[in-house]
This record gives sequence, C-alpha cells and structure tokens, in this order.
Amino acid sequence: MSNDTDLIKLYSARILALATDIPNLGRLERPDASVTRRSPLCGSSVTVDVMISDGHLSALGQDVKACALGQAAASITAQAAQGATLETVQRGRDQLKAMLKGKGGVPDAPFDGFEVLTPAVEYKNRHASILLSIEALAEAMDAATG
Repeated sequence: MSNDTDLIKLYSARILALATDIPNLGRLERPDASVTRRSPLCGSSVTVDVMISDGHLSALGQDVKACALGQAAASITAQAAQGATLETVQRGRDQLKAMLKGKGGVPDAPFDGFEVLTPAVEYKNRHASILLSIEALAEAMDAATG
C-alpha cells in the first residue's frame, strides 16, 4: 500500500505543470486521421488528430479529458512527437509500456520526458491513462500512413 509521501511524488509540481500546459489542444479541421482512446478503468479519454507530410507528423490536435497523469502524458507526447515518424512514436510507446511494467528504463529521446512519470510505475491503475495519448497518436499515424 502506498503512503502519502508516494502520492506527493506521483503528483509532483513538475507533473502538475505539464498537465496544465498541454500543447496542441483542440481538434484539427481536416486531419488525415483521428483516433479516440478511452480508459475504461478511470474514464479518461483522448482524441488525437494528425496530419502527416513525407512520413512525418506535421500537425497534431488533441482533445484531452483525463486525470493529471493522463494530461501530463499528453503534454509530453505532444512536445516529443512534432516531426516524428510513425516508427519513432511506436518505439516511444513500446518503451513507455516497458517502463510502466518495470521491464525497461525511460524511453529514448525524443520521448525521454516520460522520466517524470517513473513514480507511476507503482500505480498500475494509472498506466492506461498515461498510455492513452501516445497509443492514440501511434494508431492515428498508422491509419494516416497506411
């Protein structure tokens, strides 16, 4: 069982700052693809719109209705993903999943900002919310390029 100190680490000032400053909020008018992902456990949801140019993410829009951890993850994802390829996003997603399962370190750049969420490894009930944005992004980019 976690204690109050663990919860304070989980909701650090850095995480809360990321949650209140999410880039690319709002929907794109004519996206190449859109994907909505929802966490049934907590009800968090993220809709991601993408535009792809020459195999790279050229525009991103997000509608984020999530807890602070999900919002922070959406912020990190948006900051890291600009100009990324599908392969880069998929690698970041897979490395984040491994980190949350305790089977890997912090994702490689440009997704190394997920380091701030390492305290969440101990909170399995938060993992789905943390993964929403990057999973939706990878799925949308795959749909747009496929």
